[in-house]
Amino acid sequence: MSIAYRNSMNAIGKFVPQGLQPLWKHPAGPQTIFFWAPAFKWGLVIAGLGDLQRPVEKISLSQSGALGITGVIWTRYSLVITPRNWSLFSVNLFVAFTALYQISRALRYQYQQAPLEKATPSDATH
Repeated sequence: MSIAYRNSMNAIGKFVPQGLQPLWKHPAGPQTIFFWAPAFKWGLVIAGLGDLQRPVEKISLSQSGALGITGVIWTRYSLVITPRNWSLFSVNLFVAFTALYQISRALRYQYQQAPLEKATPSDATH
């Protein structure tokens, strides 16, 4: 940890209320990367929520699948590491849920389109 970062955290820590000091000093608290990495990962969740408005035919199953799998893996990992990182758990749970919801939308769309694609060639001959 750099001296500048450590000094700035010590300066900020003086203004943290006494009741929040246990959170401030927690091994996965705001003074560590274990806090900031999940905090920035919420950007993936926000992007995933924005993609809920994306036309269903433009959903990438491979991208959503990769996000869903990594979300599930990291959700599990966050509970087996020491200290347990509840921030990492929650962000990855949301990443997994948004990705799995997108996958369900895409698969439902493909399932509904399959009968229409079979019917189209026969309609063209009439």
